[in-house]
Amino acid sequence: MTQRPVKLLVCKMAVPTIIAMVTTALYNVVDAAFIGRLSTEGTAAIGVSFAYMTFIQALGFFFGHGSGNYISRALGAKDAGSASVVASVGFVTPFLLGTLAAIVCLPNLSALSRLLGAPAEVVPYANDYLRYIVGATPFMMSALTLNNQLRLQGNARFGMVGIVSGAILNIALDPLFIFTLGMGVSGASLATAISQLFAWCLLLGGTFRPESLHIRLRDFKPSWRVYYEIFRGGLPSLFRQVFNCAAAVSLNYCAALYAAPGQEASAVAAFAVVTRIMMFAFSVVLGFCQGFQPVCGYNYGARKYDRVRESWLFTSSVATAFLLVISAVGLIFSPQIVALFRAEDPALIEIGAVTLRWQCAAFPLVGLFTATGMLFQNIRMTFPATLLSVCRNGLFFLPALLLLPTWLGMQGVQMAQGVADMLTFVLAVPYAVWINRKLKKDMK
Repeated sequence: MTQRPVKLLVCKMAVPTIIAMVTTALYNVVDAAFIGRLSTEGTAAIGVSFAYMTFIQALGFFFGHGSGNYISRALGAKDAGSASVVASVGFVTPFLLGTLAAIVCLPNLSALSRLLGAPAEVVPYANDYLRYIVGATPFMMSALTLNNQLRLQGNARFGMVGIVSGAILNIALDPLFIFTLGMGVSGASLATAISQLFAWCLLLGGTFRPESLHIRLRDFKPSWRVYYEIFRGGLPSLFRQVFNCAAAVSLNYCAALYAAPGQEASAVAAFAVVTRIMMFAFSVVLGFCQGFQPVCGYNYGARKYDRVRESWLFTSSVATAFLLVISAVGLIFSPQIVALFRAEDPALIEIGAVTLRWQCAAFPLVGLFTATGMLFQNIRMTFPATLLSVCRNGLFFLPALLLLPTWLGMQGVQMAQGVADMLTFVLAVPYAVWINRKLKKDMK
């Protein structure tokens, strides 16, 4: 971590995380494509359930990044004992919280669907999709934690194996449950739940490999100090995912509110489709940036600030170049891309194509502030890391989503994400300039 050429090292660490992120995003895309063959309401139900998935991700990434960032620094400082305790606390706690969430939500699925923004005609479909997802919450939440812990230890390859295996199983089970067994939307949900349980078992097994920190119940020693360390390292991820959840719910409500009469389900479905398209593209950038994180953490712990700076600049440049290419494709072929999911609904295609173009217009700006936010998170500069993490889908997106439609109607809803990305980039530039100067000074 502290000796190999930085660019090659980042790429080596990034390949497994990119594969894991892309495969995970792919099964979300496949879910939407299969369910799109059934009905518009079923596609809208995926958008509704996405808000609950972001809740799972909020706690999973919070404990995963919080414990994982501490683990990478502790291993860089040769403190394996503290790292083992934080790893065990970081794994067990989200499993317990996920169990509590499932107990509360399973008897109240209809209320949960309406809370997440489902129009009346979509509620039965949302209930069907949420049922098995809610039941699998403790395993999904703690699996995210395990994956991030393994990645931030430098064992990204095995973390990839666990995530990718579960995603491949999900893709294989989808047509079997949805069409062959005639389960419809419930089949997609059951396929996801089974695949997530399978991934959880693989990831947990990966912690017992010789090169990994072992998860042992005897190391589950929760204390204020341990949770404080997790809190400091995971707060940016928690805020980011909480705002993602609020953004997903708000988007469902606004899509239905500003849609033409009778097109509420089509509007919610259109935004669900575009969200999955953008998630798939962003998963490559996120995976590459996550490959940068352990390199950053280890080298910062070892006080090799020149390698920290070099890896950050390299990650930002590669991410931006990739997004420029992807955005050009999205701008040119947006109607054709959206039609792949639900060609039978012209309103869905029209709303989705415009939305996709607005998001692609600002998408290349995402690379810089994503990499910079992860840099701050790994070097424990909690405030700027948290600020940058919550702007895209929080501090800028939510106000844009509330204000723009009052002036522009549905077009304002479609513009909101692109406007938020532009504003986040403007905020990130001064921080990027400052941290670049600071790292240069630390190198001296």
